[in-house]
Amino acid sequence: MTTFSIEKIREDFPILKEKIRNKPLVYLDNAATCQKPQVVIDSISHLYTHEYANVHRGVHTLSVKATDRYEGAREKVKNFINAQSIKEIIFVKGTTEAINLVAQTFGKANIKAGDEIIITAMEHHSNIVPWQMLCEETGAVLKVAPINLQGELIFAEYEKLISDKTKLVAVVHMSNALGTINPVEKIIAAAKAKNIPVLLDGAQAIPHMSVDVQALDCDFYAFSGHKLYAPAGIGVLYGKQALLEAMPPYQGGGDMIRKVTFEETEYNGLPYKFEAGTPSIADVVGLGAAIDYLTEIGMDNIASYEAELLQYATAKAKTIKGLRIVGEAREKGAILSFVLDKIHPHDIGTMLDSLGIAIRAGHHCAMPVMDFFAVPATARASFAVYNTKEEIDILMNGIEQLIEVFG
Repeated sequence: MTTFSIEKIREDFPILKEKIRNKPLVYLDNAATCQKPQVVIDSISHLYTHEYANVHRGVHTLSVKATDRYEGAREKVKNFINAQSIKEIIFVKGTTEAINLVAQTFGKANIKAGDEIIITAMEHHSNIVPWQMLCEETGAVLKVAPINLQGELIFAEYEKLISDKTKLVAVVHMSNALGTINPVEKIIAAAKAKNIPVLLDGAQAIPHMSVDVQALDCDFYAFSGHKLYAPAGIGVLYGKQALLEAMPPYQGGGDMIRKVTFEETEYNGLPYKFEAGTPSIADVVGLGAAIDYLTEIGMDNIASYEAELLQYATAKAKTIKGLRIVGEAREKGAILSFVLDKIHPHDIGTMLDSLGIAIRAGHHCAMPVMDFFAVPATARASFAVYNTKEEIDILMNGIEQLIEVFG
């Protein structure tokens, strides 16, 4: 049962007071991006009002204060995911850049023609395309572990793909299109039995559950701030220190150097080796504030509450004639993807918007998933800590109205 006040939490998010088309906003597009609590907004405003300067490069007071806030956020990320060291926390633009960083540094240094990379059939494009590009450049081969009609990884088939040619496993922790929570502990253990490194795309998982990278024993973990109640434009790549130290820099420029001459450059140490140029300082500070906010609520409390919401929504959805849920994994996060008979998902999204309800309609950057389920797109309602069962009732009533209108 819920152990926090949902009313108080909703008060923390100013945008939830907005009206859309003269209706109270019902925001159910959290898998695309989450809304921001006032403490995150205030942290950014405070920085720009009182403490803003460039970081790492100045001895003046403002630069020292900004650097303290920036590096303090890195420490918060380290603790949030239980990394061993702040050297393992690399700030990037988001999950997509984090995965591309690994592909272009670790991948190019360690993967050659004939080697194999394993992904799954439920991946976001961000965990498909960078590996396709790497395979095109190197002559490596991309292997895809299949899923079943519930949207679950067929684990036995994944195990069969692992061979002496496998040089990396890159899988999603929680699917953005289906809500499936992968058995990542088993996935990692099977790879580690052959000393194969594993990258987890944690973009969807990180807002919904506790993540302990040491307990998981993953080699890389990538996530975005904007899905974690933090600003857009900031994300994190966690990597084991030994791997990051062996990887070449991703980009060249300021802050990733220790010494530059025209003859050669000596690179900076971790984590700065991978953080070229002026970073997104305020967004990093906002990420730190979001982590403080979520830590105070408790990630286990959030997971428990969202499980209640998903169970309630799923039961309601199954009473609606003509509605088919896409993705019914036994282990699933707070995502309800569905289709309606004879009504295109884009029409569902547009009609629900007229009622003030924000959902996502489309392929969700997971076109292979849509192909597997033989649908052009799905409608997707995705839940966050500030959503309520009353909002789910409004959604379901809206769907029933929609069905009536379309006959």
